[in-house]
Amino acid sequence: MRINAADLDPQQTYKLLTGIIVPRPIAWVATQSPEGVLNVAPFSAFTFVSNKPPMVGVNVGRKAGVMKDTGNNIRERGEYVVHIADESLLNAVHESAEEHPPEVSEVEVLGLQCTASDFISVPRLVAPPVAMECRLHQSIAFGVTGSEFIVGEVLAFHIRDGLASNYKIDTLALNPICRLGGPNYATLGRIVTLRAVGQTVKTVIDG
Repeated sequence: MRINAADLDPQQTYKLLTGIIVPRPIAWVATQSPEGVLNVAPFSAFTFVSNKPPMVGVNVGRKAGVMKDTGNNIRERGEYVVHIADESLLNAVHESAEEHPPEVSEVEVLGLQCTASDFISVPRLVAPPVAMECRLHQSIAFGVTGSEFIVGEVLAFHIRDGLASNYKIDTLALNPICRLGGPNYATLGRIVTLRAVGQTVKTVIDG
């Protein structure tokens, strides 16, 4: 089967790519509007960009040509929080993807608890095991649909006690969720740990 990319519309391409590029980590992004409305939404086109200074990147698309609340709020305020959710928060992450008017706070709708951040004005969520306070570094538009790859510098990491040792995260304890195609999610499943390149498998853990 061969599919010519030029023959696809944006929605067809989206379905294809999100089914191929799996699993994807989820950035659960909290932003705040100029009016003070706290928004939270999940984004699975997410990665780290730099380690000095630490930077993470999230791709924020448009809905019917209109930038999503997350993108607008980041542009206006220049600050936001990227959370990593664990399996216990799966339903909340999924429900936060529902479209609401800008004046409606997903945080309030979902009954999520917040606390003040240390370096930015946008509050962070309490429940996720990891939260990263971010300041907007750069936003770059790609393609004809107006999606923007938003890069933020991480000013502070908030990590649940017991998850990190010598700056290494215990991945099994973190128990993150990831996105597949459609309304489908996954957890870690089997983890294979290798000694080094070219050597044999050390351990296999069924998660």
